[in-house]
Amino acid sequence: MDMILSALPSLLSGAFVTVQLVAWSLALGLVLALLVALALLSPNRLIAGPAALYVFLFRSTPLLVQLFLIYYGAGQFVAVRESFLWPLLREPYWCAIIALTLNTAAYTAEILRGGIRAVPFGQIEAARALGMHRGLMFRRIILPQAFRQILPAYGNEMIQMVQATSLASTITLMELTGAARTIASRSFQPVELFVIAGAIYLAMNFLIAQAVRWGEKRMAAAA
Repeated sequence: MDMILSALPSLLSGAFVTVQLVAWSLALGLVLALLVALALLSPNRLIAGPAALYVFLFRSTPLLVQLFLIYYGAGQFVAVRESFLWPLLREPYWCAIIALTLNTAAYTAEILRGGIRAVPFGQIEAARALGMHRGLMFRRIILPQAFRQILPAYGNEMIQMVQATSLASTITLMELTGAARTIASRSFQPVELFVIAGAIYLAMNFLIAQAVRWGEKRMAAAA
C-alpha cells in the first residue's frame, strides 16, 4: 500500500502527459483530417491522389513503425538536423504528437468523408438555389450534419487514441504507461502498478464516452 501511495504522484504526472498527447493529437489531427477529407472529395486527381496515398500509407502501417520512423529516422538526415524542425524532431514529446496526429488524421479523414457524403444532396441543391457560396454551404449545411453523423465513430477514434498514447513509452516518453513501467522495474510489483494505470485509462475513456453521448443528445435535440 505504501508503494502504491508513493507511486501515485508519478502515475498521475504520466497521466497528465497522456492527456496532453491526446488533446494535441486530436485537435491537430481534426484540422488536418478536414483538409484531407476535402481533398479526397475533390474531382481533381492531382489533389485527391496524394490525399488518398497519405490515408492509405498511414492506415496500412502500424503506428509503432510510424513513431519509430519519425523519432529515430528523421535524425539520420543531415538536412533535417540542420533545419528549423530539428528542435521539435529531437524531442520524444513532439515526435509522439506528430506521429499520433498524422495517424489519427488518416482515420478521421475517412470518417469525415463518409459523413460529408451522407448529407442529402437535396439540401446541397437547396443551398445552391439560395445563392450560398461553397464556403458558407460547407460551414452551415454540410459540416454540421456531417459531424452529427460521424460523432459515434469519432468517439471510438478518440478512445483508440488514448490507448495509442501508450506506445509513446517506447521512445522514452514518460506518459502513463512509461511511468508505470519505470516504477514497476524498480519496485518489482508490476501487477499492482499496471492495474492502477489501467484504471486511469478506463476513467479517461469513460469520460470520453460520456462526453460523446452528451454531444449526441445535444445534436439530436438541435436537429
